[in-house]
Amino acid sequence: MNTQAMHFAANYLIDPTNPITLNLIGAGGTGSQMLTALARMNHSLLALGHTGLQLQLFDDDRITEANLGRQLFAQSELGLYKSVALINRINRFFGTNWKAVPERFTSDTINRLPDNGRANIFVSCVDTVQARFDIATAIKHMAKQNNYNRNKLLYWMDTGNAQHTGQALLSTLSPIHQPNSKLYRTVAELPLITEEFKTLLEAQTDNNEPSCSLAEALDKQDLFINSTIAGMGASLLWNLFRNGMTENRGFFINLHDFRTQPLKVG
Repeated sequence: MNTQAMHFAANYLIDPTNPITLNLIGAGGTGSQMLTALARMNHSLLALGHTGLQLQLFDDDRITEANLGRQLFAQSELGLYKSVALINRINRFFGTNWKAVPERFTSDTINRLPDNGRANIFVSCVDTVQARFDIATAIKHMAKQNNYNRNKLLYWMDTGNAQHTGQALLSTLSPIHQPNSKLYRTVAELPLITEEFKTLLEAQTDNNEPSCSLAEALDKQDLFINSTIAGMGASLLWNLFRNGMTENRGFFINLHDFRTQPLKVG
């Protein structure tokens, strides 16, 4: 009897006819780091003969002094939209044609975009519990309406963190076809964070007040927690593309005592 659980990536990720579409929600501490990781991933996929990624970045915040240092912004970018500054920088450096959407991710926003904002993969790097539930509602509705491979909604990876701790969880929006396997017990569905941990999320209190300085920001989130989560989360996606399967659907991390706990697919 097969005992090791394994999730095999959707076939379209491995052999797509068009670039994989990806919506990145949030351009702050984790989002700015995640964007750079995804740009490196895109460059590597293209070098391997893959069609790569086509990305949209959603964020309506502007850059302030408190963002410098912990997030990937420069003094010369103060006052600019985070999404616009980051996408312009990535496009110039990597030669991509990625898009910035300097608005909050909502159903109204995506309905005004080409293809109604549909994408194969959603990655959320948001600060509040309510934002996660809003994203879940929007993409579940989107998944019911979208049946075409080019923009078929396949995965949602959500990231979040406190001062020293954080997590990333990969979910599916519908069952992913799994091959017959004699080696593994295949898992077609990965639960949504808003369903699996609904009670825990609802018990949390959002505190999304902006910091006035870098020192105040560091009291809320440690300097390297965002980059650690972004790097490990991007690695989870990279394994799906590179290996075509994963035994882990996420992780929990504690930088205070350097503990990492993987979350198995089944």
